[in-house]
Order: sequence, then C-alpha cells, then structure tokens
Amino acid sequence: MSPGSPETSRNRSSEQSGACDSLRIQKDSRVLRYGIIHAGGVGKYLSDWILHGEPPFDLIELDPNRYGKWTTTQYTEAKARESYGFNNIVGYPKEERFAGRPTQRVSGLYKTLESKCSMGFHAGWEQPHWFYKLGQDTGYRPSFRRTNWFEPVGSEYKQVMQRVGVIDLSPFGKFNIKGQDSTRLLDHLFANVIPKVGFTNISHMLTPKGRVYAELTVSHQSPGEFLLITGSGSELHDLRWIEEEAVKGEYDVEIKNVTDEVGVLGVAGPHARKVLQKLTSEDLSDDVFKFLQTKSLKVSNIPVTAIRISYTGELGWELYHRREDSVALYNAIMDAGQEEGIDNFGTYAMNALRLEKAFRAWGSEMNCDTNPLEAGLEYFVKLNKPADFIGKQALKQIKAEGLKRRLVCLTLATDDVDPEGNESIWHKGKVVGNTTSGSYSYSIQKSLAFAYVPIELSKVGQQVEVELLGKHYPAIIIQEPLVLTEPTRNRLQKKGGKDKI
Repeated sequence: MSPGSPETSRNRSSEQSGACDSLRIQKDSRVLRYGIIHAGGVGKYLSDWILHGEPPFDLIELDPNRYGKWTTTQYTEAKARESYGFNNIVGYPKEERFAGRPTQRVSGLYKTLESKCSMGFHAGWEQPHWFYKLGQDTGYRPSFRRTNWFEPVGSEYKQVMQRVGVIDLSPFGKFNIKGQDSTRLLDHLFANVIPKVGFTNISHMLTPKGRVYAELTVSHQSPGEFLLITGSGSELHDLRWIEEEAVKGEYDVEIKNVTDEVGVLGVAGPHARKVLQKLTSEDLSDDVFKFLQTKSLKVSNIPVTAIRISYTGELGWELYHRREDSVALYNAIMDAGQEEGIDNFGTYAMNALRLEKAFRAWGSEMNCDTNPLEAGLEYFVKLNKPADFIGKQALKQIKAEGLKRRLVCLTLATDDVDPEGNESIWHKGKVVGNTTSGSYSYSIQKSLAFAYVPIELSKVGQQVEVELLGKHYPAIIIQEPLVLTEPTRNRLQKKGGKDKI
C-alpha cells in the first residue's frame, strides 16, 4: 500500500507489507535516475535503504513522493523544458519558477488573494509569501540581498505582533486516522505521548536509527479519532511511513488523506480572540479554550475544527474547514476584524516570527540527518513512556553516548544580507558547523539564525562567525527564544507580573 493508492486505506494483512516495500523501492529506483554522474551515489544510498531500512543521509530532495496527482503530463512537460533551460543559471534564495503554474491544486482562496500577493509554490499549491500595498514594487525580484519584499514583510510582522493577521495554511498535509488500533499505532509511531481527547500536541516520528523522520501536530478529536497535520512538502513522505507501519503491524485502522478537501485559515495576534469571538457562541476565553485545545464549533455559522495553536508563537487559532467554505470564512473574519485593523500576512513573515520564538522547522533544523536531542526537541520525546516507539532504543544509546553537536540560536549584525540556511559557521579559522535557517529579526533589527555547532561551542555567549556571500560576519549564541511565546508570556504574567516577563 502506498500513498499513490486510494486516499482511504484499510489495513488488510501482513502479506501486503512485503509487496509495499518492494513497490516502494522499485518506484524510488526509477525516479532516482539522476544521470550517469550521480549513478554511483544513488546506487549506494538505495542499497543502504534496502538493507538497513533507511538511507545514511536525508534524501527527501529525491523522494518521488514530492509529487502527487497534481503532477500532470502538461505540468511535467512544462517543468522539463524550464529545468533544462535553467540548468546553468545562478540560483537565488527564495527562488520561484513559474512553468506549469498554477496547478489544479489551489486553495479555496486562490482567486481572492492572487492579485494581492506574491505566491510561492508548495507541493503543487499556491500560497502567499508576502502581500503588497498600493505603490509598492510588486515585481518578482530575486536577490542574494534584501529585496522588494523586505519592508512589506516587516509590516506583516508588526501586524501579527501588534494587531491581528490572517494567513492561508491550506497546503498543510492533513490525515484522519481512526479505528480500534489507532491509539496503539500512533503510540508506536510517535516519540511523544498521545494527547488526551480534545487536545493537541507536537509529535515526532523517528527512524530506527533515532533520526527525525517527521514532525506533526496530533489532535485527539474524539476517542480513537485523530487529525494529523504536517507541512505541505511532507504530505506523502509522512503518509507513506504511517501506512507502511499500519500494514506491517497489522493495525486495525482507517487512514484517510484529506489534504485536498480541507482548507485552513490561521488567525494570529493579540486581537485574534476578540475578532473570532464576534463570530461564534463558543467561549474563546483563555480559561475555557486553553492553549493546544481543539474543539468543533461554528464560526459565522460555518463548521470548523478550531485548534488553539499558531506557528507565529502569538495568540492564535488554526481553523480547519471544508475547502468550499474558505472564501465565506475568510470574508467573515476580515469583516469582523475591521475595527481591530485586521490584515493578511504570508509565510515570509511567519518564518521571521517562528525563528524569534525558536520554533524548529522540519527539513531545516531537523530531518533524517539529525536526532531530536541535538535538535533541542527533548521536551517532545518521552523515553520513559511504556510504548516501544520506533527509534526509542537507538535514541537511548545516543543519549548515553553523549551529543557531539547541538542546535543553537545566534544573532549577527550584517549589512543588507540575511542567512537562509546552509551557510558555514567559522571559529578560529576553521569551519565548525552550518546554519539551518535564518531571517531578519524585526524586533531587534539584526539577523537571526539557527545553526549546528560542536557541543563545546554551544554555550550562550559563544562568539563565532557566519559566512555570507564570501564575507565573515561576527555572531553570538543567545539564550533562546529571542521572544517569548504568547502562552509563556501569559503564564508568567499571571505568576509574577510584567517584571518577571
């Protein structure tokens, strides 16, 4: 069974497991034909994958599950021509390529938002990166330095920090899992505990070697029924893993991929509660609708699954709804928020906000090259839970042997360039690590980045250098997070007032 099969899959027998693995490997070997020059490396990694159940390095950039039903013949032809023509051009950070776009996979808000923003391509979806205002340069201006989106993104950052913003999160991968073995399956898959009914948590699936295969939010909607959310680029990557484990373990579960059917709106900022409360009879107060709770309710008479969570780290909700209701829900929220100065924000602003809160991102701070301990994810890994989750024994050994490197947060003063990820970290004339992601921090007006460094260089206050465009910029490791999350600020304020914050 693979994600290419019908979207609702029922576990049938263990005999499917071998067939599934065989099909997956055959499929991967076909897609991974990357040219003669790459053949030796690809062959080795495939053989390691077959023999050991996972490759020695993260290979998601070559994963055939990057593509789905939206990858039509017309799209493939357009992309083949574009890719060949761009074979020797210089690539830019945040680069977009436009052939074959948009695909059939657009959110319910695409027509509403397309003229207001610069869209980015995410697993077939079009998602707003940043929004423009009257008189601003709306062109596509890729650059290694700060370009025309820099000031608009700063405005969106302030919008979320000071008022309230709305973001289209429909590209999230979304899976419904239910059945008499659903809890047992997820307890085997995830290193975290299973959340109580009505609550959500952040959980990680690990490989047998203890590396981070995936990060998802797990919402326990009703006894034995779960909603799992992952990033757009990880949809089929994660679904494949879940389905294969369900088959191998003979779990009696039903797994349904509802990614294309369900739209998502994020509402975040200090006035988020005030705006949404106008549209629902459900009590959204902090004591009644707690952080990480999930509830089914109606917003402007539209059924939604509301989760009190936001990747911005500010007060916010994610509203899961039928895709066909997206425009009506969006318009109702925007109308209700006029008094509070509501406005849109995109993924560039969200990235700056999440970095200041020290939120990790799968594919950057963690992937199949990293373990959760060095990535600073200990809070989400429960080595003492009874279930023998995948990677548990390997992780215990990693912990016993001690870490060799650690993820740190650092600030650096640059001129007009910001780290993006994969830049070299220097110390005393040697390369000692690399950044994983970065952005401009609009709160301290400096560059901010995550980076992996040797454990002996990971203490707060340690000075290093980051190489950007051939120049070494001084950087310092800081105590994370740079900005406390809204739930933390709220809790500290209740305990000790503003002085404690």
